[in-house]
Amino acid sequence: MYAERPFPGLACVWRRTTSSTAVGRVVPDGCTDIIYAAGTGEVFVAGPDTVAHVTSVRPGTLFGVRFGPGVGPSAFGVPAVELRDQRVALSELWGPSARLEDDLAAASDPCAVLAAAALARLRETPPSPLVGAITSFSGNVGDLARSLGMSTRHLHRRSLAAFGYGPKVLHRVLRFDRAVKLARDGVPFADVAHRTGYADQAHLSREVRELAGVPLGQLIRP
Repeated sequence: MYAERPFPGLACVWRRTTSSTAVGRVVPDGCTDIIYAAGTGEVFVAGPDTVAHVTSVRPGTLFGVRFGPGVGPSAFGVPAVELRDQRVALSELWGPSARLEDDLAAASDPCAVLAAAALARLRETPPSPLVGAITSFSGNVGDLARSLGMSTRHLHRRSLAAFGYGPKVLHRVLRFDRAVKLARDGVPFADVAHRTGYADQAHLSREVRELAGVPLGQLIRP
């Protein structure tokens, strides 16, 4: 069972409970998460993925906070590219975390504890204003670089630091994420392709297979 809820300053907070061992598939969305495994006490960071992350999920409950694209690295203190396709113990980024782990173990709402810690870090080191400019731009990368007064090479470096991807890959991932959300809402696949800017449904299908590793119908199946 998976549920998420909005949380001011973050993309969302979420909780996933699994009653038996299962295979989980996490697909790219440009986001980063801090995750607390209640059963083991582990607290770790899930970096931005470039392809589906498939793992064996043990019985128990996970609590998480999700940063929007380009936001998490400001809280973690490292460039996003260093976390790309990685799962890293939070203590490797923030140092000893015994107090946070104790607070999580005692909390009735571990998501609120994680969110408070995440937002405190973001207040200290807020994300660059470039994050919004890069995520919202949908045209040519050269035009984006010129609008920001920098070279395409410098834009690529800044994008890697914030998102873990260059601008082209970022927009590919964000488009894929929008398409998956529409499909999960019941929008016909042909309409999904049209509304998210794919050339046609076949183009959408190819992108989903490359990024998720399975067809769209299988990906959204409950």
